[in-house]
Amino acid sequence: MMEKTERNYTYLLQCADGSLYCGWTNHLMERVEAHNAGKGARYTKTRRPVSLVYYEEFATKQEAMQREWAVKQLTRSQKLELIAAGQKKTGGTE
Repeated sequence: MMEKTERNYTYLLQCADGSLYCGWTNHLMERVEAHNAGKGARYTKTRRPVSLVYYEEFATKQEAMQREWAVKQLTRSQKLELIAAGQKKTGGTE
């Protein structure tokens, strides 16, 4: 029997008004699309379009939810630092 490996994500979106939204999901791109369709969360519904600016991957839902809670405790400047560090680590044309 083959095991299904489910991925869980904690993510940050940047809203059209410049604000940040943090959430968790196990279907990252579908969730971003839902936010942009006005079906993601009450907060993002009036702040569309949103763009995915940061995410982390976890093996379990519990880990992703715990990380979401921790990120939500950060200040805006700490979240921006997290985004900048993540982009340096994963992006770029080096």
